[in-house]
Amino acid sequence: MNILLLGYGKMGKIIGEIAESRGHSIAGKINIDNKEDLQKLDPKDVDVAIEFSQPEAAFENISWAIAHGVPVVVGTTGWLDKKSEIEKLTLDKNGSFFYASNFSIGVNIFFKVNEFLSKLMNETPGYEVSIEEIHHTAKKDAPSGTAITLAEGIIKNLNSKNTWNLNGETPSSEESVEITSKRIDPAPGTHIIRYQSPIDDIEITHTAHSRQGFALGAVLVAEWIPEKKGVLSMDDFLSF
Repeated sequence: MNILLLGYGKMGKIIGEIAESRGHSIAGKINIDNKEDLQKLDPKDVDVAIEFSQPEAAFENISWAIAHGVPVVVGTTGWLDKKSEIEKLTLDKNGSFFYASNFSIGVNIFFKVNEFLSKLMNETPGYEVSIEEIHHTAKKDAPSGTAITLAEGIIKNLNSKNTWNLNGETPSSEESVEITSKRIDPAPGTHIIRYQSPIDDIEITHTAHSRQGFALGAVLVAEWIPEKKGVLSMDDFLSF
């Protein structure tokens, strides 16, 4: 396939390397230094776009792809306040939009373990849940999209929680899941779910050792999406 890379930082470069190693061609590399080149591209030369840019660029990049009939796979976080607009545009244009906060297969298994554990904890009073996430200092948004997905999984399944709170920015409440975000180099990503009580603690942890798993997952989805339509997610790809 001809793959357009929307965003060509560390993740974009690894995605490009993996894509080429799997026999694909790179149709273009768009970043902050040449963003005007996006408007010069012929969409007919692009089979799929992979978007790993910055929060401030993601909405425009994704909109371009959908408006021009290019399936788009998105891993950028920090722009989700506009996600409903993208979903509407996708349906209006009969397009293909795939978003995941994390493309690692291991992380998506971790999401399911998190949801299962939160269901169990409904029957076990006395524990307080929290999330800690650690990423490299180049990551601009906080909390991570992965941490938000984990919090949403808890909120969906643990009856006592209905919102999340970052680093104590707003007054805490018994109904909120507390998220602590840390930025420490060179950590590519660690997420810890803790259930604490006066008697004992329960923890589950996912630690990424490199960006390779995220990048490979994005390329695998890009190979899968061309014949698909609509608003799609890792649940569709993995058939959970």
